[in-house]
Amino acid sequence: MSLLSFTAASVAAQIAHARGCSTFLPNWNGPVVKPALILIVGNGVHLRSNGIDGSTTRIVTTERADPKYAFAKGINPFRDPDWMAARQAAFRDLTGQFYTDILDDVQMLIDRGHDTIRLATDGHTICVFLRRAADYLIGGTYDVPSGLGGTYRVILKDATDTHALVQNSGNCEDFDEMLPYRVPLDALIEIDDRRAA
Repeated sequence: MSLLSFTAASVAAQIAHARGCSTFLPNWNGPVVKPALILIVGNGVHLRSNGIDGSTTRIVTTERADPKYAFAKGINPFRDPDWMAARQAAFRDLTGQFYTDILDDVQMLIDRGHDTIRLATDGHTICVFLRRAADYLIGGTYDVPSGLGGTYRVILKDATDTHALVQNSGNCEDFDEMLPYRVPLDALIEIDDRRAA
């Protein structure tokens, strides 16, 4: 999983542009009739409006980028000298366009006063990433997916904005004796959270 961070102001400008248009770039399935955001992975990584007006092109390209688009922090070819390495770390050799359905979720965060918009991607799916390390209790008990369809009970030892360091606890003796290990931060499931593992 990779986390991409964008300034809320730059994303808000793209949303406003999309909402101000009546014609939209088509996606892989054909015509589009509503505003959306497109994530471009190519010459940097940026979000852009899908709206078409006199200031935008009808072609989405990964080769050319406009500085007014909402670039991911650290992956802006106009500012970051190591943007290509950062793009490869996030997407490996993958380039292209991702037609997203995140506009309303992102707008809600902007309306709530968030100054940074974070998206989580595995290279195939994109979702809004809401939680931060400060949202979790160090020493708290959580579940994490086991990879086999179940979950392990863990104690949170430490957390960054992308990963958590956890120690198995309350499972079986062999598992609880394992050394602490890292999991993606969004893999932590609160004990009363009933989402699927």
